[in-house]
Amino acid sequence: MKREVLRRMHAPTPIKIADVTGVILAGGRGSRMGGEDKGLMMLNGLPLYQHVLQRLQPQVATLCISANRNTESYQQSGFPVIADTFPGYAGPLAGMLAALRFINSSWALFASCDTPFLPPDLAKRLWQQKGEANAVWVRNGERDHPTLALVHRCVADPLADFLHRGDRKLMLFLQQIAAKAVIFADDPQSFTNINTPDELHSYGEEC
Repeated sequence: MKREVLRRMHAPTPIKIADVTGVILAGGRGSRMGGEDKGLMMLNGLPLYQHVLQRLQPQVATLCISANRNTESYQQSGFPVIADTFPGYAGPLAGMLAALRFINSSWALFASCDTPFLPPDLAKRLWQQKGEANAVWVRNGERDHPTLALVHRCVADPLADFLHRGDRKLMLFLQQIAAKAVIFADDPQSFTNINTPDELHSYGEEC
Protein backbone atom coordinates (compact mmCIF):
# COMPACT_ATOMS: atom_id res chain seq x y z
CA MET A 1 0.00 0.00 0.00
CA LYS A 2 2.84 2.32 0.88
CA ARG A 3 6.56 2.16 0.26
CA GLU A 4 7.01 2.68 3.99
CA VAL A 5 5.29 -0.63 4.65
CA LEU A 6 7.90 -2.52 2.65
CA ARG A 7 10.82 -0.60 4.16
CA ARG A 8 9.71 -1.41 7.71
CA MET A 9 9.50 -5.10 6.92
CA HIS A 10 13.28 -5.45 6.43
CA ALA A 11 13.94 -5.24 10.20
CA PRO A 12 14.35 -6.90 12.63
CA THR A 13 16.32 -9.89 11.37
CA PRO A 14 14.11 -13.01 11.29
CA ILE A 15 14.82 -15.86 13.71
CA LYS A 16 14.24 -19.38 12.37
CA ILE A 17 12.36 -21.69 14.75
CA ALA A 18 13.34 -25.32 14.20
CA ASP A 19 10.15 -27.08 15.32
CA VAL A 20 7.76 -25.06 13.16
CA THR A 21 6.55 -25.67 9.59
CA GLY A 22 5.17 -22.68 7.75
CA VAL A 23 1.89 -23.36 5.94
CA ILE A 24 0.56 -20.97 3.30
CA LEU A 25 -3.22 -21.26 3.02
CA ALA A 26 -4.07 -20.91 -0.68
CA GLY A 27 -6.95 -23.35 -0.99
CA GLY A 28 -9.91 -20.99 -1.11
CA ARG A 29 -12.30 -20.32 -3.96
CA GLY A 30 -11.22 -16.69 -4.44
CA SER A 31 -14.83 -15.52 -4.59
CA ARG A 32 -13.89 -11.87 -4.03
CA MET A 33 -11.26 -12.19 -6.74
CA GLY A 34 -13.90 -13.18 -9.27
CA GLY A 35 -13.13 -16.86 -8.80
CA GLU A 36 -9.46 -16.45 -9.63
CA ASP A 37 -6.88 -18.37 -7.62
CA LYS A 38 -5.92 -15.61 -5.19
CA GLY A 39 -2.50 -16.99 -4.35
CA LEU A 40 -1.45 -16.78 -8.00
CA MET A 41 -2.61 -13.21 -8.59
CA MET A 42 0.38 -11.01 -9.40
CA LEU A 43 1.66 -8.25 -7.12
CA ASN A 44 4.76 -6.36 -8.25
CA GLY A 45 5.89 -9.18 -10.51
CA LEU A 46 5.34 -12.04 -8.08
CA PRO A 47 2.32 -14.20 -7.23
CA LEU A 48 0.78 -13.20 -3.91
CA TYR A 49 1.71 -16.49 -2.27
CA GLN A 50 5.37 -15.91 -3.14
CA HIS A 51 5.37 -12.70 -1.12
CA VAL A 52 4.07 -14.66 1.88
CA LEU A 53 6.60 -17.43 1.26
CA GLN A 54 9.47 -14.93 1.27
CA ARG A 55 8.27 -13.56 4.62
CA LEU A 56 7.82 -16.95 6.27
CA GLN A 57 10.78 -18.93 4.94
CA PRO A 58 13.45 -17.23 7.10
CA GLN A 59 11.31 -17.82 10.22
CA VAL A 60 10.55 -21.54 10.04
CA ALA A 61 12.30 -24.87 9.49
CA THR A 62 10.43 -25.69 6.28
CA LEU A 63 7.28 -24.80 4.34
CA CYS A 64 4.31 -26.34 2.60
CA ILE A 65 1.37 -24.90 0.68
CA SER A 66 -2.30 -25.74 1.10
CA ALA A 67 -3.93 -25.54 -2.34
CA ASN A 68 -6.84 -27.25 -4.08
CA ARG A 69 -6.16 -26.24 -7.70
CA ASN A 70 -3.27 -25.18 -9.93
CA THR A 71 -1.06 -27.60 -8.05
CA GLU A 72 1.71 -27.50 -10.64
CA SER A 73 2.01 -23.73 -10.32
CA TYR A 74 2.43 -23.95 -6.56
CA GLN A 75 4.88 -26.83 -6.89
CA GLN A 76 7.23 -24.49 -8.72
CA SER A 77 8.04 -23.07 -5.28
CA GLY A 78 9.91 -26.30 -4.52
CA PHE A 79 7.80 -26.99 -1.45
CA PRO A 80 5.12 -29.68 -0.94
CA VAL A 81 1.57 -28.83 -1.96
CA ILE A 82 -1.25 -30.32 0.12
CA ALA A 83 -4.87 -30.58 -0.96
CA ASP A 84 -7.79 -30.68 1.46
CA THR A 85 -8.69 -34.14 2.64
CA PHE A 86 -12.06 -32.93 3.94
CA PRO A 87 -14.53 -32.55 1.03
CA GLY A 88 -16.49 -29.57 -0.18
CA TYR A 89 -14.25 -26.50 0.20
CA ALA A 90 -14.78 -26.36 3.95
CA GLY A 91 -12.71 -23.21 4.35
CA PRO A 92 -9.35 -22.59 6.02
CA LEU A 93 -10.00 -25.20 8.70
CA ALA A 94 -9.89 -27.93 6.07
CA GLY A 95 -6.51 -26.70 4.85
CA MET A 96 -5.28 -26.56 8.42
CA LEU A 97 -6.40 -30.12 9.08
CA ALA A 98 -4.64 -31.49 6.00
CA ALA A 99 -1.45 -29.64 6.95
CA LEU A 100 -1.50 -30.80 10.58
CA ARG A 101 -1.81 -34.39 9.35
CA PHE A 102 1.09 -33.85 6.93
CA ILE A 103 3.79 -31.99 8.85
CA ASN A 104 6.68 -33.66 10.66
CA SER A 105 7.25 -30.78 13.06
CA SER A 106 5.24 -30.33 16.23
CA TRP A 107 3.92 -26.91 15.23
CA ALA A 108 2.49 -25.26 12.13
CA LEU A 109 2.59 -21.53 11.49
CA PHE A 110 -0.37 -20.77 9.23
CA ALA A 111 -0.61 -17.69 7.01
CA SER A 112 -3.17 -16.88 4.36
CA CYS A 113 -1.87 -16.28 0.86
CA ASP A 114 -3.29 -12.74 0.75
CA THR A 115 -1.10 -11.24 3.53
CA PRO A 116 2.07 -10.17 1.67
CA PHE A 117 3.47 -7.80 4.32
CA LEU A 118 3.86 -10.17 7.28
CA PRO A 119 6.39 -9.09 9.93
CA PRO A 120 9.75 -10.86 10.07
CA ASP A 121 9.28 -11.61 13.78
CA LEU A 122 5.82 -13.20 13.44
CA ALA A 123 6.96 -16.72 14.35
CA LYS A 124 9.20 -15.51 17.17
CA ARG A 125 6.50 -13.46 18.87
CA LEU A 126 3.84 -16.14 18.59
CA TRP A 127 6.30 -18.76 19.86
CA GLN A 128 7.40 -16.66 22.82
CA GLN A 129 3.86 -15.89 23.92
CA LYS A 130 2.13 -19.24 23.40
CA GLY A 131 2.78 -20.44 26.96
CA GLU A 132 0.88 -23.69 27.54
CA ALA A 133 -1.67 -23.06 24.79
CA ASN A 134 -1.90 -25.45 21.85
CA ALA A 135 -2.71 -22.57 19.50
CA VAL A 136 -2.27 -18.81 19.33
CA TRP A 137 -3.45 -16.33 16.74
CA VAL A 138 -2.73 -12.73 15.78
CA ARG A 139 -4.82 -9.86 17.12
CA ASN A 140 -3.93 -6.52 15.59
CA GLY A 141 -5.66 -3.64 17.31
CA GLU A 142 -9.33 -4.56 17.51
CA ARG A 143 -9.19 -7.10 14.69
CA ASP A 144 -8.52 -10.81 14.96
CA HIS A 145 -6.58 -12.61 12.23
CA PRO A 146 -7.30 -16.28 12.99
CA THR A 147 -5.69 -17.56 9.76
CA LEU A 148 -2.40 -16.19 11.11
CA ALA A 149 -1.91 -18.78 13.79
CA LEU A 150 0.65 -21.03 15.42
CA VAL A 151 -0.99 -24.41 16.04
CA HIS A 152 0.26 -27.64 17.60
CA ARG A 153 -0.42 -30.76 15.56
CA CYS A 154 -2.13 -32.40 18.56
CA VAL A 155 -5.27 -30.44 17.72
CA ALA A 156 -5.76 -32.34 14.45
CA ASP A 157 -8.19 -34.85 15.94
CA PRO A 158 -10.36 -32.22 17.68
CA LEU A 159 -10.34 -30.23 14.44
CA ALA A 160 -11.50 -33.25 12.43
CA ASP A 161 -14.35 -33.80 14.92
CA PHE A 162 -15.28 -30.11 14.67
CA LEU A 163 -15.51 -30.29 10.88
CA HIS A 164 -17.47 -33.56 10.91
CA ARG A 165 -20.06 -31.88 13.15
CA GLY A 166 -20.62 -29.37 10.36
CA ASP A 167 -18.86 -26.44 12.03
CA ARG A 168 -16.74 -24.16 9.84
CA LYS A 169 -15.95 -21.08 11.95
CA LEU A 170 -12.24 -20.80 12.63
CA MET A 171 -12.57 -18.41 15.59
CA LEU A 172 -15.10 -20.71 17.24
CA PHE A 173 -12.71 -23.64 16.94
CA LEU A 174 -9.82 -21.65 18.39
CA GLN A 175 -11.99 -20.63 21.32
CA GLN A 176 -13.08 -24.23 21.92
CA ILE A 177 -9.49 -25.44 22.18
CA ALA A 178 -8.58 -22.60 24.58
CA ALA A 179 -6.29 -20.87 22.11
CA LYS A 180 -5.23 -17.34 22.92
CA ALA A 181 -4.65 -14.13 21.03
CA VAL A 182 -1.21 -12.54 20.74
CA ILE A 183 -1.33 -8.77 20.40
CA PHE A 184 0.53 -7.09 17.53
CA ALA A 185 -0.18 -3.41 17.93
CA ASP A 186 2.99 -1.80 16.63
CA ASP A 187 2.52 -2.18 12.85
CA PRO A 188 -1.07 -2.47 11.63
CA GLN A 189 -0.06 -2.52 7.95
CA SER A 190 1.78 -5.82 8.41
CA PHE A 191 -1.50 -7.74 8.48
CA THR A 192 -3.17 -6.13 5.49
CA ASN A 193 -5.31 -8.57 3.49
CA ILE A 194 -5.60 -8.18 -0.27
CA ASN A 195 -9.04 -9.50 -1.12
CA THR A 196 -10.19 -7.86 -4.35
CA PRO A 197 -8.74 -6.96 -7.77
CA ASP A 198 -9.05 -3.26 -6.88
CA GLU A 199 -7.00 -3.74 -3.70
CA LEU A 200 -4.41 -5.71 -5.62
CA HIS A 201 -4.13 -2.96 -8.20
CA SER A 202 -3.89 -0.29 -5.51
CA TYR A 203 -1.11 -1.97 -3.56
CA GLY A 204 0.78 -2.78 -6.72
CA GLU A 205 0.75 0.84 -7.84
CA GLU A 206 1.88 2.30 -4.52
CA CYS A 207 4.45 -0.23 -3.28
